[in-house]
Amino acid sequence: MNTNETQSDIWRWMPDQMSTFASNVDGLFYFILILCVIFFTLIVGAMVYFVVKFRRRTDQDETPLIKGNHTIEIIWSVIPGILLIAIFTWGFVDWMKLGTVPPNALDVRVEGYKWAWSFVYPEGIVSGELVVPVGKPVKLTMSSKDVLHSFYVAEFRIKRDVLPGRYTVQWFEATDTGEHWVQCTEYCGTSHSKMIAKVKVVSQEEYDEWISTGGGMGDDVPLADLGKMLYEQRGCVACHSLDGSKVVGPTFKGLYGVERKFTDGTSAVADDNYLKTAILAPNDTVVEGFSPVMPSFQGQLNDRQISALIEFIKSVSQ
Repeated sequence: MNTNETQSDIWRWMPDQMSTFASNVDGLFYFILILCVIFFTLIVGAMVYFVVKFRRRTDQDETPLIKGNHTIEIIWSVIPGILLIAIFTWGFVDWMKLGTVPPNALDVRVEGYKWAWSFVYPEGIVSGELVVPVGKPVKLTMSSKDVLHSFYVAEFRIKRDVLPGRYTVQWFEATDTGEHWVQCTEYCGTSHSKMIAKVKVVSQEEYDEWISTGGGMGDDVPLADLGKMLYEQRGCVACHSLDGSKVVGPTFKGLYGVERKFTDGTSAVADDNYLKTAILAPNDTVVEGFSPVMPSFQGQLNDRQISALIEFIKSVSQ
């Protein structure tokens, strides 16, 4: 049994520790939790004791004059003061570690938008999944296209607001391979709960292979299969259903080849040209009954990826 499994068995109500400083974060949390339990027990216990011991038994009972006790007053001021200083020091040291990115970190740019995450690698790969090598520091330089979001991975114990118009930075180093989820922890609209992305921690060899195949989207992948991957990775799944149900955007079921009516009174058949325009400039023509909230994928998808999405839409329209 490894360390992570042991930690999970002991604290099953907490996510596994899967980053280098997860144990530091948990250590401070448990320290504060134990202190709160101890002081709660002592204070409430003392209150109950004094209520019982000094309760009024007869009408002649009088509360004695209490002048105070300097020793007790000093103790209950100094001890909490020392504990607060300890908590501050512990937290400040860990905060500095979280804010100091190692010089050899892999630099990944993260963009949040309603309602998905986009990850851009130094090699120019744009992915809807965060794929990182195990045992290597990863620097995330994050920004938002629209509103305030928040990047959170429970197992890594990292959380940082993602803001429009400016960059925020977060880093981590995964300690074991596996899959996790990025969640948005700042309410950002209708599909906030669907704003998730997968984190894949792989070996260095698997990561190098993933990079060499263009993020797992090499030319050998059939277009419809590639389109399905993009549908899941680029956040299309949050707004476009495959079963005909109406969510934020139109369903893909039965979409291809059907006439679409727009809010400006015009209409068009959902053919290849229309779908390409809808992907690159989605708010130029908005389908009746929906709001202009879809982000543009101009510059984020190459021609093959656009064709793949169109082929996937064709496949689920039949």
